[in-house]
Amino acid sequence: MKLSRNPSSAVGRTLLLALLVAFWPAASSNSQGQSSSTSVSKTVTLERAQKVIAAALKKSKEIDVAMNIAVLDAGGHLKAFVRMDDAFLGSIDISINKAYTARAFNTESKNLAGAAQPGGPLFGLHNTNGGRIVLFGGGIPLRNESGKVVGSIGVSGGSVTQDEQVAEVGVAAF
Repeated sequence: MKLSRNPSSAVGRTLLLALLVAFWPAASSNSQGQSSSTSVSKTVTLERAQKVIAAALKKSKEIDVAMNIAVLDAGGHLKAFVRMDDAFLGSIDISINKAYTARAFNTESKNLAGAAQPGGPLFGLHNTNGGRIVLFGGGIPLRNESGKVVGSIGVSGGSVTQDEQVAEVGVAAF
């Protein structure tokens, strides 16, 4: 096979090499979003999301409150969701948005409430992000073994206190 001396062919090879180098680390990651050289998770896997949901679901049944439970991944995208029988339809979006709030700001959704009150430094925050920001409890970040936020849980359907209790059980299962 004869190699071409055509400059465009050299550019193509250079581009291919650059792409290979740029995406090489991605090729060494396993299917759980973890690097093959370390066991620290980078996002919420489906298996772990389902474990979080199962624990939260169990707690919801224990307190006899129908809940909507959402788990988001590191990118803030829905990874797993459950709507219990008779859970409020309006709480579907609230649970997802509580989880979104927790992931977007890497803090519990309730922690933003004080600063977002009229006259506060974050007043109007709830109007950002397409109205997805929820300023009351039930959204909590999920942290990996190193303490980095890799996802979140959001729960809605009961009182704020009940939502927080169920979300905390989900976090503990993570």
